[in-house]
Amino acid sequence: MTTQNEHYDKNRESRIPKFANREEEAAFWDNHDISDYWDELKPVKLKVAKNLSKGITIRFDEETLGELRRQAHRRGIGPTTLARMWILERLRGTSSPHPKQSE
Repeated sequence: MTTQNEHYDKNRESRIPKFANREEEAAFWDNHDISDYWDELKPVKLKVAKNLSKGITIRFDEETLGELRRQAHRRGIGPTTLARMWILERLRGTSSPHPKQSE
């Protein structure tokens, strides 16, 4: 039995166009069936992040939470992701414990 891949000439130009941006690509795939292009697709290696198994709850006042959400939105990520990134940056950037406060 032959597969579609065996029929595709790898030297032939792709039927999938080059896209200028994600919107253009999305519009193309909205109007085309990917199964018509299986013979041109290649497997990719995917690295999946470790499962974040423990969680904490952090409470913010409405203004602070709003600012966190705005900053996250500007970066195209969720507020939880942004908070996690900031916490990890701070923890990794600290090489020694904070000095003890005087009593």
